[in-house]
Amino acid sequence: MALSHPLTPAECAGLDPGRIPAHVAIIMDGNGRWARARGQDRLVGHWQGYRTLKQIVYAADELGVRYLTVYGFSSENWRRPEEEVSGLMHLMLDAMRAEIEELVQNHIRVRISGRLHELPPDLRAEFEDAMRRTADFNRMTFNLAINYGGRAEVVDAVRALAHAVQRGEMAPEAIDEAAIAAHLYAPDIPDPDLLIRTAGELRLSNFLLWETAYAEIHVTPVCWPDFNREHLIAALADYQKRTRKFGAVVE
Repeated sequence: MALSHPLTPAECAGLDPGRIPAHVAIIMDGNGRWARARGQDRLVGHWQGYRTLKQIVYAADELGVRYLTVYGFSSENWRRPEEEVSGLMHLMLDAMRAEIEELVQNHIRVRISGRLHELPPDLRAEFEDAMRRTADFNRMTFNLAINYGGRAEVVDAVRALAHAVQRGEMAPEAIDEAAIAAHLYAPDIPDPDLLIRTAGELRLSNFLLWETAYAEIHVTPVCWPDFNREHLIAALADYQKRTRKFGAVVE
């Protein structure tokens, strides 16, 4: 008997399309370990990680994820060797230039979260152009956390609120959780439902500290360059087994 409607990619993967997490965040860890295990330079691992990211962006979109945030470069990563940092800056620049047309064709919105003003001018300009060209798209939002730190994000939000108080635009008593959330880097993006971390580490590494308060966490031992569509599906399936309580008691 013919199906009344064609199966969605989520259904084909054995997932409940009604319970796909709206927002998935990923800590893409293990590029360096992946490269060392093969006797190669860390930058080789980062380049392979970029290829993995491209696959995962389109897989997440196909499976019905509405927002995908990835930890591309942390505010602490500046302390890495100069050669690696320079290589990462060039990688991000080349990747954005190489991928923007395909992102536009697929109507994927690009966002950048972090202190963009501290990035090299050419990279900042490329990111700003990508955000401008995709601003009106309403398919999946691909949010890159670049020069990002969770504590720095909260500091920047509090500073903005302090200036508003100083200007007489709001009273200190008006500062609550909603006010702080409204001044984070991406206030229009909902909090992550699922946080995935690769390479087996069990820590947040200063990533989305405010936003992940009630996110479900999935950790895989797979290093990021080896992460694929099947691993993403496994993480989504794990998420769908969870009962989300948000601090309440659920019978």
